[in-house]
Amino acid sequence: MNCTTDYFKMEVATLGGGCFWCIEACFRELKGVIDAYSGYAGGALENPTYEQVCSGSSGHAEVVRIEYDDSVISFQQLLDVFWFIHDPTQFNRQGNDIGTQYRSVIFYHDNFQKSIAEQNITTLSEQKVWGKPIVTEIKPIANFYRAESFHQDYFRLNPNNGYCQYIIRPKFEKFRKAFVEK
Repeated sequence: MNCTTDYFKMEVATLGGGCFWCIEACFRELKGVIDAYSGYAGGALENPTYEQVCSGSSGHAEVVRIEYDDSVISFQQLLDVFWFIHDPTQFNRQGNDIGTQYRSVIFYHDNFQKSIAEQNITTLSEQKVWGKPIVTEIKPIANFYRAESFHQDYFRLNPNNGYCQYIIRPKFEKFRKAFVEK
């Protein structure tokens, strides 16, 4: 029996840009993204809870873990979306979400991701895209803890929630319009 299977190499990216509900919703929509889910990374506490992360004392950031097929979407293309859907000049916050858990951060998984992220920040800074300095951290991934189940796919499952209506939906619609081909 001759069986042909298409193989792909699954890659992983871990990005934080404010509330994980917002960025997860966008990354889930992209062609080539196999899965995107909310979690916590960068802190010292093992298996933190949402409450512990929100207290700001655990050191974790709210992040999204993105599993993707790099033959369909590249790490650079993921970063193009990342830069678009949050403001990397806001230190330890995104809009009204304030605290270290909402910091802008790229947790790289290998030296290739680190290099691409550093090049992006250099280029965007030179181009003065935001008119203010980029404060996005670039750090090696040391840990990742998947957030509680009620945080996963939150926007799709809770479309009538006030935060979803007034904060996430406008960002999401702007993203969909800008990245319609993706």
